[in-house]
Formats: sequence, structure tokens, C-alpha cells
Amino acid sequence: MNAKVFRDYSQSELDAQYDNRAKVADFEAHVRRWERSCKAVRETLDARFDIAYGEGADEKLDVFTADRPAAPIQFFIHGGYWRQFSKDEFSYVARVFQPRGAITVLVNYSLIPAVTMGELVRQCRAALGWVWRNAADFGGDRERIYISGHSAGGHLVGMLCATDWPQFEAALPADLIKGATSLSGLMDLEPIRLCFLNETLALSERDVLENSPARLARGSDAPLNLFVGAEEGPEYLRQSEVLAQHWAAPPDPPQLHVPVGENHFSIVTQLDEPDSAVATAVAAQMGLD
Repeated sequence: MNAKVFRDYSQSELDAQYDNRAKVADFEAHVRRWERSCKAVRETLDARFDIAYGEGADEKLDVFTADRPAAPIQFFIHGGYWRQFSKDEFSYVARVFQPRGAITVLVNYSLIPAVTMGELVRQCRAALGWVWRNAADFGGDRERIYISGHSAGGHLVGMLCATDWPQFEAALPADLIKGATSLSGLMDLEPIRLCFLNETLALSERDVLENSPARLARGSDAPLNLFVGAEEGPEYLRQSEVLAQHWAAPPDPPQLHVPVGENHFSIVTQLDEPDSAVATAVAAQMGLD
């Protein structure tokens, strides 16, 4: 008999819930598409690459500029289970926003195990603070900053929405974030601590308590969209459901979206399709459509 390690899951069952590559047979096709699209976007759209927002070697961001002054800003955080990928594999998301007159910022952060989860979160907070302080220098409107992210990036979206910004940095406004979108976000880190991923992540119980959005108070009343593909499995659905329930108080409870037929990789590939449901929802939140 297999012992239960989390809810009703045995170890092998829990591991299977979070093994996205095993669940999606054609995941490599999505990665190859991202690579092709990123190359095209980086070669054709106006951008400033590898701008330092901190002192660390990984603390860099890219800014895809807009063709109008005081443009709204979309700040995108990549996924990869906090242990792989970089901003460079997700440049393609700019194709959704730049043609609509918005700036796209893609943030890089140090990966685990080179840093702790707490430091990784701090870097993303620092990057968003940098964007607010420097928005005018690249034609952006710091009063219209929106954020989005996929998977681990969706978790980081949750952490930014849980941030008390004046406490993090006195000059930052409490309403720094005007809207947010999480794609397949990981809002409760306890099952992550208990599954195969923790061989690399080495999360402690304290890490779970301090870095699980579903265990923290909401720091922003900004509208929050939670997208999770219907094909991602019950644990991924629960991850978004638990945050929607935890932050359900008025005035603006999170909105849960479960698009039929979408998996863990196709859901973010929608940001390579300007007219997709995800792209349209994020653009609408920004007031672009």
C-alpha cells in the first residue's frame, strides 16, 4: 500500500501531478516554437536588452518599447520551476503588446539552487520597483503597470500581488500594480516541497509559509486573472482555486479561467497569438482593446 504524502496522493502520484513534460507529449514542439518566435521578435521589434535592475549578474531585464509616449507597461515573469529558462526564451510575448501600443518588460532572475526562494522573490520585487522608478526613461507610464507570468512565473505574480510595496521600499506606492494575470501559477508550495522538485529546490517549511501566495494576505486590490488549462490536471487546477478562494473578499476577487483543451505549455503559447483568449484578456485588462 502506497503511503499518502499530500492530500490523497502517494509519492508517485504527487510527482506525476507536477511532471508537466510527462503529461504533455508534444512539449518540445512548444519550446521549439518559442525559440523561433523569440528570435523573430528580438530581430524585428524595438527593444533594449539586458538592462541591469540590480547588482547581481542575473538581475537584468529587457524592455520592448512602444511607439507612443507614456505607454502602459506589461511586466512578464518566465516560468521553469524556478530552476531553468530565462527571459530570453519568452521574448515572444512582446508581439501581443507592442502592436497594441504597450511596453513589454521581461525580467530575469537567479535560479535555484544558486539562490534561495526568498532571494529569487526579492529580485522580482526589486525588478518591478526599478520599472516603476525608471518608467519614464523608456517611454512608460508608471501609473499603468500590469504584471503576468507563467507557472513559476505565475507564482511570482502571486508573490508580487501579496507585497506591501511601501514596506518593501518606502518610495513605492501601495497600488503599484494595476492588474495581474497568472498562467498555471503555483500558489501553494507545500506539494512542491513534498514532490520530486524539492531535490533541487530544497524548500523548507518556512519557505512554504513565507512564499506561498495562498498563505499570505493580499497586498493589492488590483484585478487578478487566474488562468489554468483544463488539461493540466487536478493539482494545477487546485493551485489556482485555492488562491481564488483565499483572496475572494471584495472589492475585486480573483477571476478563475479554465480554458478547455489547453495544457501547461499551450496556455503560455497563447501569448504568441495576439488574438488568443489569454492575449485578449490581458490586453483588455490593460485597456488596450
